[in-house]
Amino acid sequence: MNEELDFIVDTAKEDMELAIAHLEKEMLNIRAGKANPVMLSSVKLDYYGSITPISQVANINAPDGRTLVIQPWEKKMIGEIEKAIQVANLGFNPMNNGESIIINIPPLTEDRRKELAKIAKSETEQAKVSIRAARKEANSEIKKSDASEDLQKKLRNRHSKSNRQIRGANRHYFHQKRSRNLNCIVHRM
Repeated sequence: MNEELDFIVDTAKEDMELAIAHLEKEMLNIRAGKANPVMLSSVKLDYYGSITPISQVANINAPDGRTLVIQPWEKKMIGEIEKAIQVANLGFNPMNNGESIIINIPPLTEDRRKELAKIAKSETEQAKVSIRAARKEANSEIKKSDASEDLQKKLRNRHSKSNRQIRGANRHYFHQKRSRNLNCIVHRM
């Protein structure tokens, strides 16, 4: 019986940690004016018949805060990479100089900052909803178990302390706003 309860608790904890990890990944994908090679992580292209991430066919560098330089390992892939970036619809305009692809990242406008802040808040809310759902599911499974009432209460109290996970999601959101200069609007959650 304790194994069953431990499994329930471990599953809920894992689901909560996955929600935070997903939030961290989504926050990295927010384009906030400063060039970062992670911005191209969603770009995939056809490389000898298989769909491959751009990072596996080229070096991606950010020589300064406004420029990304993509140097393919095979020169004949320049056209494919350029096409894949345009198809990915990231809002970039790649320039091909024959040896590498250069992407200039425009500075953020006030409207774009507000939009990015809304996206960051939305992602944070989704993570918090996932955490709450995992906690609620675990609490209902604990309630259905044959464990003593005291043990059930102890485990449910431990889960209600999982608000630390939600505070972690909030921390990611506010860190994102501060580090990406999205402080144009301030929301308290």
